[in-house]
Amino acid sequence: MYYYDSMYEQMERQGPPGPPPQMTPQLPSGPQAFAVDPGAINRCLFRFTFIRLTNGETFWFFPTFVGRNSVAGYRWWFFRWVNFGIDLRRISSFQCV
Repeated sequence: MYYYDSMYEQMERQGPPGPPPQMTPQLPSGPQAFAVDPGAINRCLFRFTFIRLTNGETFWFFPTFVGRNSVAGYRWWFFRWVNFGIDLRRISSFQCV
């Protein structure tokens, strides 16, 4: 097993290495696609990602899995990371840092 593989397997089990960044990124406004493309959000795997949902809710997310219709990982919730998964159709925009 390569160090690279074991490092990501460990993050997938234990979650992110610490809290998300304190800054809040500016997300694009205006018309959005009907759903986020899995290939686009795939580049954010194991990176802090700021998400805006179609209902306007925003939060920090740390994706560990991207499927054809959903993404799973950890959501920052009340000063801690919790397991979280969501349908890609509910995401209006995202930015990984």
